[in-house]
Amino acid sequence: MGPAHSEFAIGDEVTNSQFATFVRATGYVTEAERNGGSAQFSNSNRPEVFLSWWSIDSSATWRTPEGIGSTLQGRALHPVVHVTLNDARAYAQWAGGRIPTEVEWEYAASLGLFDPQDPESGARRPDGTLRANIWTGIFPVLNSRRDGYERTAPVGCFEPGLTGAYDMIGNVWEWTESPYSPTVPRFTIKDGSYLCSEDYCKRYRVAARESLERDFSTAHIGFRIVRDAKAATHGQPMGSAGTQAIP
Repeated sequence: MGPAHSEFAIGDEVTNSQFATFVRATGYVTEAERNGGSAQFSNSNRPEVFLSWWSIDSSATWRTPEGIGSTLQGRALHPVVHVTLNDARAYAQWAGGRIPTEVEWEYAASLGLFDPQDPESGARRPDGTLRANIWTGIFPVLNSRRDGYERTAPVGCFEPGLTGAYDMIGNVWEWTESPYSPTVPRFTIKDGSYLCSEDYCKRYRVAARESLERDFSTAHIGFRIVRDAKAATHGQPMGSAGTQAIP
């Protein structure tokens, strides 16, 4: 990825609390709430079949992240999930920012790496101590929770990267404004998530990428926003731990 061409400030993953403030102020209703739910990950008795890990849960929304009976109690500082790119765009516009491009996202994340020669340095220290919320154990059948979490973690509970931004590795995948490819009608997501494992995909690396339709949402995708330098001091809060200017 080449460098960004202008200075911008990047926020942390948008939290449930921040998204709730947006919803109260605007009355916004997410696409999962309007269109019948969102994708949920669950254990499967056929783990060798990729599609068996996922299903559409009609009761899964940002308010009920684990489906019927779940709430946001105790999760105010967790990243909002079950949001589409369209939902993320709506929040960003309200907050006076925008969704980053893939180039901007990867540039900021690369600057934050503790060791540019080690693409996994954002996930763990040299002694193996985890710096991020990823899957530990045998994916997808055993999560050892060595990082302390089975699902999302509160934003900012792991050490920040060298730029001061939190959770640029793991926790939740994050939307970007970049199409995945000229032939694939989906948008790029970055960061990896709590479902990215050491023994399977390792997509918590800065260079890793995936794609999703802009009107689709899941239990492990959230977002962060950026503001151009001239707008970085205005608008609603960008992240629970503040912002960081990236040249």
